[in-house]
Amino acid sequence: HALQARIRPHFLFNSMNTIASLTRSDPERAEEAIEDLSDLFRVSLGDPRQRIPLKEELEVSRIYQRIEQLRLGERLRVRWLVNDLPMRALVPGLLIQPLLENAIYHGIEPLPEGGEVLIEGFRHKNQMEIRISNPLSEDNPQSSYSGNQLALANVRQRLELAYPGKARVDVEQTPGKYRISLFLPVVENEE
Repeated sequence: HALQARIRPHFLFNSMNTIASLTRSDPERAEEAIEDLSDLFRVSLGDPRQRIPLKEELEVSRIYQRIEQLRLGERLRVRWLVNDLPMRALVPGLLIQPLLENAIYHGIEPLPEGGEVLIEGFRHKNQMEIRISNPLSEDNPQSSYSGNQLALANVRQRLELAYPGKARVDVEQTPGKYRISLFLPVVENEE
């Protein structure tokens, strides 16, 4: 389980505080948030070697986004342009969620006005590319955060285990922008 993605303790703490405040003002939303949090943790406790359909992986990331949306409100905007991706392709679970978490934690949270995370997907024959882009505060270079490096190393290792020599992670940092691109083969059934 050393390579299994872990959910940051600050996320759990912040989520529980947000849910606690919702219990009085909007009990229905609080209940939905608890269910989302439960779903997210159920996935995080699963077998890290098991591959799941990309559609499920994207749903897990959307669940994570919904929880963060409760806390950050209008400061967090996420645009999903993933319709070109092969939704039945099998990918390691918790592949995209930790990268979305980093984009929010290092890219959106430090900016008082917030910003937009862009998640794009492309299919190139038997390969797919998934890009996660976020704004970058000039005084907070994202690549310097150890948590960010740990998540990237974890994703790289898990991709290498799942697709030896056939997948890669590229990182591009320009003034005001940070982007991670995942390149992996399209596999629609276990070999």
